[in-house]
Amino acid sequence: MMHIAGLYAALAALLVVVLSIRVVLLRNSEKVGIGTGGNERLARAIRAHANAVEYLPIALLLLLILDLDQTQTWLLHLFGIVLIVGRVLHAIGLSGSAGRSFGRIAGISLTLLVIVAMALLLLWRFVAVHAIT
Repeated sequence: MMHIAGLYAALAALLVVVLSIRVVLLRNSEKVGIGTGGNERLARAIRAHANAVEYLPIALLLLLILDLDQTQTWLLHLFGIVLIVGRVLHAIGLSGSAGRSFGRIAGISLTLLVIVAMALLLLWRFVAVHAIT
């Protein structure tokens, strides 16, 4: 049986690949081998990729643990959708501007919200199970 978390891990992996390819293409077009070469567009692309790589592992780990813990299907999909939408919005927002933007604010808000929600659900379940025994 395939776990629901696998779907969102696959979508997250594709997002990371797209962001990575964008960095590679910008590096080639701007002739920058390492760093940003002072290119703001490349710097934003690098940060969009890095930011996804920084937040996705913990979120996907929490989602997988909830999945293995037999969390309700609708809730797993809700967490997964919010996570992916948040990461896409953040990448779009950061790609367009290094300053404040709807995408950046909404993206990080959704990402942090879903990480906190999953963490609290796991903590609550742990306490509920161990309080009984």
